Amino acid sequence: MSEKSVSSRPGEFSLIERYFAPLATSAGAAHLQDDAAVFAPDPGCELVVTKDMLMAGVHFFKTDPPFEVAQKALGVNLSDLAAKGAEPKGYLLGLGLSKDISEEWVAEFCRGLKLVQDQFQIDLLGGDTISCPDGPLLSITAFGQVPTGKVVRRNTAVAGAHLYVTGTIGDAALGLKLRLDEELSAKSGLSAEQRDFLLKRYLLPEPRVEAAQALRDYAVAAMDVSDGLIADLGHMCATSKVRVQLRLDDVPFSAATSALIMADAAFFEAAITGGDDYEILAAVMPQDAHGFEEALQAAGLQCSRIGELLAPDTSEPAIALSLNGKAYALDGAAGFTHF
Repeated sequence: MSEKSVSSRPGEFSLIERYFAPLATSAGAAHLQDDAAVFAPDPGCELVVTKDMLMAGVHFFKTDPPFEVAQKALGVNLSDLAAKGAEPKGYLLGLGLSKDISEEWVAEFCRGLKLVQDQFQIDLLGGDTISCPDGPLLSITAFGQVPTGKVVRRNTAVAGAHLYVTGTIGDAALGLKLRLDEELSAKSGLSAEQRDFLLKRYLLPEPRVEAAQALRDYAVAAMDVSDGLIADLGHMCATSKVRVQLRLDDVPFSAATSALIMADAAFFEAAITGGDDYEILAAVMPQDAHGFEEALQAAGLQCSRIGELLAPDTSEPAIALSLNGKAYALDGAAGFTHF
């Protein structure tokens, strides 16, 4: 990044007018010309609110393209809304910029935001920009809506429910490993297509917004998989006071993840415990399982039944893992931790 590009970055209000105001298209946002926005859900709906923060060097690499960083930052919030059965409506953006971040970085970042906005028909409602020595620091608060009384919680799972997960598991965690070891792809015999797939899954999560209706109609509980399949399943079990029998044989892997596991069995545990998948974990009663599967299929989403929820039993582990019909114990940590 040239010194000229840094010194030529406009001030805060010029950046807002030039790059962020065009993203604020709703009347309630007032083109970002006021200190607050006005927002209300549609009649008969409740508001659902979520917030995620992303920090350079923690949640993404500082060298990652801002166009893609923006998509990740907004996408992970929309994933939280989707898991609640909510339709996204808008968001607030907090942005901390270090002095070495250029106007071109901001322009590309806003281009990434617009791509996601257009995809899900939402807009920017407001926010704040600050100076941040270790930036970029990103904080997004996303708003969605559900019909009154239809929000899907993670603490309402019950014994007897089937456990489902959308998409494939472990791709993002293994994509991160490829980022950290540039020789890993070649050593593992991955094709260029498989390598690029895993790298994209790490940097560009795909929020399963299309699953919202099926979750509202059929799921008794749901959450997105952000800290890793095992860790997030543990969160659901703890808050719902149930335990689970998880069949690792049924956990869905992509062809690229399967190829890495074939090259080195150690990647198996990395896949089932690694974070950033942003798939949906859902508990569905047996009588609703067929309807749930058909609804997701109609929405263009893959789902896999990976286990069953059981009544609590202090003499048994909260998460019982099996592989090839035999009990399985993890060698390492169960997932990502924030501190």
